[in-house]
Amino acid sequence: MSGIDEQARITAFGWLKEQVSIHGDVLPRPLLEKGFIFEGERIPLISPQGIFKPKYLDLPLSITTAPKGPYQDSFSPDGFLLYKYRGTDPRHRDNEGLRQAWYRDTPLIYFHGIVPGRYLAIWPVYIIGDDPKILTFKIAVDDAATINLNYKQASNPILAESRRAYITTTVKQRLHQRDFREKVLYAYREQCAICRLKHLELLDAAHIIPDREPEGIAAIRNGIALCKLHHAAFDAFMIGITPDYKVEIRTDLLEEHNGPMLEHGIKELHKTQIILPRGKEFWPEQELLEIRYQRFKTGKIERLIDSGMDY
Repeated sequence: MSGIDEQARITAFGWLKEQVSIHGDVLPRPLLEKGFIFEGERIPLISPQGIFKPKYLDLPLSITTAPKGPYQDSFSPDGFLLYKYRGTDPRHRDNEGLRQAWYRDTPLIYFHGIVPGRYLAIWPVYIIGDDPKILTFKIAVDDAATINLNYKQASNPILAESRRAYITTTVKQRLHQRDFREKVLYAYREQCAICRLKHLELLDAAHIIPDREPEGIAAIRNGIALCKLHHAAFDAFMIGITPDYKVEIRTDLLEEHNGPMLEHGIKELHKTQIILPRGKEFWPEQELLEIRYQRFKTGKIERLIDSGMDY
């Protein structure tokens, strides 16, 4: 890896860190396609090809899993990412590029497409295995400190393997959380189902039934897009949603007078209809709403918050 390649790669990681601090770790595709400026040249981070090497670099910079195929990337039984070759030829130049990244222990970026146009950004990732029989590379996520060559040289290989396994597992959990959030918000056209607020920064994917419960499946039909105010009110059983998709406000709140936020932000919503996804298969499951609604009606205030699982 040349000095220019290494410096461009480090610049890419720094740029990504800055974008994540602004936008969160799920980034819009146009931002990634535009990329960053390095020595007067614009370098994109993503392209229509899943394995992407900008022309100024020696080796691939990023690998991408598209939201809808054509390749079915997955996780191995030991917890690492299995990333499919491009095509079926192990000697394809893109596959050879990743093989060289493996030989040279080169850090890469992994973009996981969750919904069209939005990608979870993960870095650094390393190729740690290659299986031509199943046309697959094995990928591990590592600590950002490993980008420093001196750190890698001083690292114990056994400890490094354990560290990578642990970090990759935590990333898999984060992917699960972001997957639920992005898919629910996408289904609801990125707006609160109750008040129609459309600012992503203020929206959550609320579970109808918390995912720690048996009925709490991590599926769109167990989720509703809510703004942070109405998510908190829903979790606190101040707001209920009936199985026929109507909003109900707790009786004592309807009788309370406590400023414009309560009057206009909550009480006026009583008996209104929530917004539903276009696809009926993504509508909230009525059986789950019934369970939740009965808890609301009986005043079972257990603060069924998902312990940080609604993002």
